[in-house]
Amino acid sequence: MKFILGKKMAMTQRYRPDGSAVTVTTVVAEPCVVAQIKTVERDGYTAVQVGSGKVKRVAKPQHGHLKPVGPVATLREFRVSPEEAKLLAVGDRITVATFAPGDFVKVTGTSKGRGFQGVVKRHGFKGSPKTHGHKDQLRMPGSSGAGGVQRVRPGKRMPGRMGTDRVTVSNLEVIAVDAQANTLDVHGAVPGSRNGLLLVYAEGELKTLKPEAATVASAEVAPALPPAA
Repeated sequence: MKFILGKKMAMTQRYRPDGSAVTVTTVVAEPCVVAQIKTVERDGYTAVQVGSGKVKRVAKPQHGHLKPVGPVATLREFRVSPEEAKLLAVGDRITVATFAPGDFVKVTGTSKGRGFQGVVKRHGFKGSPKTHGHKDQLRMPGSSGAGGVQRVRPGKRMPGRMGTDRVTVSNLEVIAVDAQANTLDVHGAVPGSRNGLLLVYAEGELKTLKPEAATVASAEVAPALPPAA
């Protein structure tokens, strides 16, 4: 399985080779670093913990935990098989180059918070008719329980908090990959608001850069300094 952490930026459109336009969401996925590899013997399950983003300082427990890779802004885990975990090491870098146009990915994020909402917006209720004495009950839920039970059963769809839920959208096609800008253009909409954290993952081989290769690649991208006067 291949995966990366990213941020939702904006929605736009791209054109396929046949000239058809498709709606895409641009996801900025900066290089992630493998911070920890969890095993069944030590942790009870197999997973890879990756970090993304840069911060100046972290709390003391996180400072010790991240000492091999340095402080990062965000840590998330991806469940992998024991065979896949053996191919990874702490310090490996994951970039958008591990994905390719045509891949179908799953995107997990936190949906937008809507606050306290009624049943029409939260559950899609039709509402009451505008006539026959219902002028002030157009968006009310109506009867909430059976007459014989004399109580409202658990799980009844009622008004309440809406949004800020963990949402996963599957089968989103990768339209374009820009390794220089660290962006993925994914066909369709993804959950969350702008700058919201996203977990992007798909079936396939995970391509990583070893610490030495990542250092060489960053040196090649960095501009050359002017000669000293």
